[in-house]
Amino acid sequence: MTSWQDPEAVRFMLDDCTTWAVVGLSGDPSRTAYQIAQLLQDRGKRIVPIHPSAGTVLGEQGYATLADVPFPIDVVDVFRRSEAAGEFADEAVAVGAKAVWFQLGVVDEAAFERTTAAGVPMVMDTCPAIEWRRR
Repeated sequence: MTSWQDPEAVRFMLDDCTTWAVVGLSGDPSRTAYQIAQLLQDRGKRIVPIHPSAGTVLGEQGYATLADVPFPIDVVDVFRRSEAAGEFADEAVAVGAKAVWFQLGVVDEAAFERTTAAGVPMVMDTCPAIEWRRR
């Protein structure tokens, strides 16, 4: 376990946060982002699709960017390659999100440092499905 998988940050996001903006979520049910968004809904979370095509996914209106979302976001859950993920952590801080989650295989140590220095909890390289199973 690394410092970017802090158990308290994971607990906070899974237990205390309800609105999850899912970056990279499209309407393709074969994609991992879709499956995890569905799991989040099954666990009582509200999902907000963030995708350039910004369609409706799993019954929720999508938005092209985090800045376009007209209500508060608790967690920004990022399904993008590591080299593209950091900008979404920065946007999460800018829009006042309470936390940032980078999915399994997504690591950007500089983004982690910036985000946590801004007082926003962040986890990387794990998945809500994995963390719920660990409980």
